[in-house]
Amino acid sequence: MQDSTQPLPLPGRQDLLDQIRFDLEHGKIWLKEQRSLLLGLSAMGSFRKEIITTMGQERAKGFFMRLGYYSGLKDAELAHEVRPDMSLEEAFMTGPQMHCLRGMVKAIPICLEVDLEQQHFYAEFDWENSFEVEICQTILGLLEEPACWILLGYACSYSSHFLGMEIQFRELECRGKGDHRCHIVGKPAHEWDDHEEFRELFREAPLIDELYALQSQIAALEERLPVSPDSPTTIGSAPPFTSALKMIDKGSYSDMTMLLLGETGTGKEVLARRIHSMSPRRDQPFVAVNCAAIPPELIESELFGVQKGAFTGATQNRIGRFERAQNGTIFLDEVIELSPRAQAALLRVLQEGELERVGDTSTRNIDVRVVAATNESLEQAVTEGRFRADLFYRINAYTVIIPPLRERKDDIPLLADHFKKRYEARYKKTTMGFTSRALAALQAYDWPGNIRELENTIERGVILTESKHSISESDLFHANSPLDDANQQQLNQKNGCLESVKAGDLNEVDQLAQSALENNISLNELEAAILKAAMDKNDNNVSQAARSLGLTRPAMAYRLKNRVD
Repeated sequence: MQDSTQPLPLPGRQDLLDQIRFDLEHGKIWLKEQRSLLLGLSAMGSFRKEIITTMGQERAKGFFMRLGYYSGLKDAELAHEVRPDMSLEEAFMTGPQMHCLRGMVKAIPICLEVDLEQQHFYAEFDWENSFEVEICQTILGLLEEPACWILLGYACSYSSHFLGMEIQFRELECRGKGDHRCHIVGKPAHEWDDHEEFRELFREAPLIDELYALQSQIAALEERLPVSPDSPTTIGSAPPFTSALKMIDKGSYSDMTMLLLGETGTGKEVLARRIHSMSPRRDQPFVAVNCAAIPPELIESELFGVQKGAFTGATQNRIGRFERAQNGTIFLDEVIELSPRAQAALLRVLQEGELERVGDTSTRNIDVRVVAATNESLEQAVTEGRFRADLFYRINAYTVIIPPLRERKDDIPLLADHFKKRYEARYKKTTMGFTSRALAALQAYDWPGNIRELENTIERGVILTESKHSISESDLFHANSPLDDANQQQLNQKNGCLESVKAGDLNEVDQLAQSALENNISLNELEAAILKAAMDKNDNNVSQAARSLGLTRPAMAYRLKNRVD
């Protein structure tokens, strides 16, 4: 417990500075695993003014307090990770110091009392050079109430999540409304008379509530479909996937046999269920069969049924998968694995609408919609004699190619969030989402196992992540970082280009230098000739000529001026 009328000492901040990394090669700034931004104050000020004009001051206040709130969540997690060995009070100062490092405000601690056993907390801070005050002074004008909304939302969120109990701060004085200082006080929420009303500022605005209500209605309608409510059938907006989805949806209403072509793990069965759920057969059975998982000698009887006495052990009649799917849909995954006899029987079903059970002499009428799938080339299998040509032409009439995950990487964040929610519910924990670096790693990986591999990876991440912590890159992947692999690949490509220059173009440079020496051409003459050639080639455009020579425009202009002088 600390209490003082003088500013309290702050711990050194080098450990925080060490978490900041500027990745100029890729245009990113990292704060540990979180991507950060440098934004101009004037842009933020103009944005705030527009939000206030559009939403009104009270709703805008809640909007910006929530913006600060979300930022505080991540910094509370950072404080525990970076300063695990400091005292509670010293580690708590991470938040005020992060404010300063970001250029938002200089937070001066006046009083800090913390006793977790007694659930006691009391803090007072002065804020100097608040960026929100400067917005008021330069763009908005002074307000009639405290104006440091983002900073206040941050303080409430950071303190609550750092300490594990609800803390509320109030800005009792603010230079944004004409006071001589910005001064805040923080206490447990229940110690404020208006704590319930204040808490409402952190609820999403009515406009957003209405949007969520609409989304809930849509979700409720989707859950009425026989397809699994948590299946990712409609998750994705990448053109290769949406094109396939559009084709699937158009074909769902017909009875035509559909063939889904795609790598293992691309979600072909889920899409087959979508086809069934959108068809007129939606209220009838959906039966899925993995043909590769059934021994070849049993596949025919498994699909088409067995008559009693057909073979040793067939002691009773048994219907097959097709009869189970009567009037509904059957999904034949890895249809390429069907035995020759099963292929012939399937062709008969498709052409005549009838089948015979193994060992039976009578035919049975069958009305089943067939959706087939494979990850191999059926055309090549026909050429090799492994698949009947007439069956191929029968099921190849309506083919949909399902893109692998590496071709729809923009969908990865959506899919990852979907699986995160699924496994949070299964394991009864709540995470704080993915770190920026974790998301970047997910998108940098090529996913040879496609969506199935992504789902397993997210499940691993949720299991390894503690509740109320962010899922990090190391939680998702083992020792090898996809980001490091991608960077190394880019480096290898650059080195290859450099080696090419060294091996080829360097000889021409040597020849040029040798020629200049043999003809007594001075360095000044050579430079003047190169500058003139660059200007002629680029129609006297200084900027373009500078780029062609690897110079900045000022450097080029300086050299040209010296030539003229």
